[in-house]
Amino acid sequence: MSKRGKRTEEEGYASDGEAPPKKASKKDSGDDSDDDNIVICEISKNRRVSVRNWQGKVVVDIREFYVKDGKQLPGKKGISLSMDQWNVLRDHVDEIDKAVAGNS
Repeated sequence: MSKRGKRTEEEGYASDGEAPPKKASKKDSGDDSDDDNIVICEISKNRRVSVRNWQGKVVVDIREFYVKDGKQLPGKKGISLSMDQWNVLRDHVDEIDKAVAGNS
């Protein structure tokens, strides 16, 4: 059977079809349960870029959020990039900018 769409321990990130795991300590710490989560910027009303620790590894998380009971919660739609993946993307920013400018 194919491993496509499955998360493995080596990869250290969730695939597109998986939600991030729920934190077990959520009820103990209330709204402060995102201690490992550093919000870098809000791309739009419901999209954020953050850096967080997931399964002992630092990831860059680009994710959509939704509001439930007055709280903003992370949705399934998003991507968590390992540091290796983030570095590859960062190294190609100039090429991406040129491609975007060429298609505008």
